[in-house]
Amino acid sequence: MNTTAILLAGYPDKNASLFRRIQVPLGDPAAWVDIQGHTTALVRDLEMDRVRQAGHTDHVTCPAEHPAPLGLSADRETATAQAVVQLLRSKKIERVVTDRSLPYLFAWHLQQAEMELAYDEELGVIDRRSKSDQEIEALAKAQATTEEVMEIMLRRIARANANADGFLTVDGEVLTSENMKRFAAIEFLQRGFSMTHGAIIATAPHVADCHHSGTGPLSTGHPVIVDLYPRDDSTRYNGDCTRTVVHGEASDTVKAMHAAVIAAKQAADKKLVAGNLASEVHQASEAVLIEHGYPISRGTLTDAPSIQHGTGHGIGLDVHEPILLDEGGGEMLEGEVFTIEPGLYGRIDGGVRVEDMLVAGETESKNLNRLPYGLDWS
Repeated sequence: MNTTAILLAGYPDKNASLFRRIQVPLGDPAAWVDIQGHTTALVRDLEMDRVRQAGHTDHVTCPAEHPAPLGLSADRETATAQAVVQLLRSKKIERVVTDRSLPYLFAWHLQQAEMELAYDEELGVIDRRSKSDQEIEALAKAQATTEEVMEIMLRRIARANANADGFLTVDGEVLTSENMKRFAAIEFLQRGFSMTHGAIIATAPHVADCHHSGTGPLSTGHPVIVDLYPRDDSTRYNGDCTRTVVHGEASDTVKAMHAAVIAAKQAADKKLVAGNLASEVHQASEAVLIEHGYPISRGTLTDAPSIQHGTGHGIGLDVHEPILLDEGGGEMLEGEVFTIEPGLYGRIDGGVRVEDMLVAGETESKNLNRLPYGLDWS
């Protein structure tokens, strides 16, 4: 008799691996159990019908159907953990294999029941890395909408007026990082998307920190990095696209930065092939930036342009998914989807980043983006 079960548990609206298995973004605690290929979803009683209709598990149950000897707790999460234990006991399970996301509450109850708990570092990772055709279609749709809003944002910046102080204005209002992010949020909301992780609209000097979300007014002649990574609320898959825009004439320094970043991205794109190492993609990109005379400066902000980060990351139900396109990045899989986003950053001249979403193929990559790369969007 097989006495081992696979368990995922938590909140499906926050745990992408759990959501992927039951396909309903529940805001209440839930669990998914696999025993010899037979899957069970344990959810609140009022959610059972929705989960059944999704049709992604063999059986749907609720905590009330698996009461503990002394009764279930009034706390929903505790009750779910107690019910998981009772469900596993009824199946004579002695060993439970779980992933990196299991809440300690569930682990504690399993340990109190004297069940062996084993960790599988690839569970919830390897099965999400290679995307199905349906998942790639969902990502392509998310990216197309991201680009649609991106173009609106870039043209709003490029076509703004500059006041006497050099600040950009539209209808008399100064454009700031903050109000441009609000503008983007409304555009996405109208398209059924949400900016659950915010956005980056940043210029000098804050952009020297490549993940600074941006603050304050936007100015003519200075590059503005616009990085949008919204979620399609109908599929829960994410877009992620970055472009850099300059209102007016870009300086020679910024033009040189931009040319180097585009060349670095092209080098990375060529290496994004199944079987290659993710580290090779990063090394190809970084080598081009270094050849153009830019230094590596990870963890230390610089006045002059420098290289601050790796070349990209996996993407899917989460904006950032394994694996990284960076040193130590392992072998890429066919159908794996990545962002490629080289960049250069400094306090004085500002930053330049360009980012697309690509699918690793057997012999070449497929770019899901269509938007041009230029600095001038007027």
